[in-house]
Amino acid sequence: MYTLGIDIGSTATKGVILRDGNEIITMAKVNVGAGTSGSQRVLDGVLSQSGLGVSDIKYIVATGYGRNRFELANQQISELSCHTKGVSYLVPGVRTIIDIGGQDAKTIKVNNKGKMESFAMNEKCAAGTGRFLDVMAGVLETTVDQLGALSAQANLDMDISSTCTVFAESEVISLLSNGVSISNIVLAIHKSVAKRVCGLARRAGVSPLVVMTGGVAQNSGVVRAIEKELDLPVTIPSNPQMTGALGAALLAYEALLENKSAV
Repeated sequence: MYTLGIDIGSTATKGVILRDGNEIITMAKVNVGAGTSGSQRVLDGVLSQSGLGVSDIKYIVATGYGRNRFELANQQISELSCHTKGVSYLVPGVRTIIDIGGQDAKTIKVNNKGKMESFAMNEKCAAGTGRFLDVMAGVLETTVDQLGALSAQANLDMDISSTCTVFAESEVISLLSNGVSISNIVLAIHKSVAKRVCGLARRAGVSPLVVMTGGVAQNSGVVRAIEKELDLPVTIPSNPQMTGALGAALLAYEALLENKSAV
């Protein structure tokens, strides 16, 4: 039995097809999110890669910002539940999830049964999100992909005092004009993100094993900063942007089994 999970986020859309609830058949991602062609493109991608048709998919769960607009879904489930399910599948024993996406950051405390116990979210401010890093990279005339390597070259531990993206941008411009190296500024930016996100994590509750997901999990500088702030190692699963879609596909399989048993 094939199930599909589709995670329609703010800046990217992801899809995963599972067979019998335990085998990943294919996955796809496009870098456009809710309100765009992303959901259709991801659907076309996973079906093309797997050789399946829509009729072969027995249950579809949508999650993320755009979940309520995906008409093919049998069910919509919050990204919190889907991330918890997906990460628990990939990293058994996870107790803390830190997910930094394009427009929000969320942390989830997971109990010993792999269920969400509590959570905290930052969804009204760009600080501590992928968008914040995009803006900072633009000011520094570099790319987000280069930020991790740049911060590793830093030789001065300093702070950015502003948590607001607009004020932080002005602060970074001031540092540049004063001759502070880009590497040192990037390290300070990563520390700022880490402090913001770890504050959320402490509100929800932090226990090892800590797992980080989302696109920012691919930024080694932010990962290092979070590890230092929490004084705990951080695990990055394979394909950290796909955990929401994977969790949705797993929950789709559970729903399919429940529906069959109810017949």
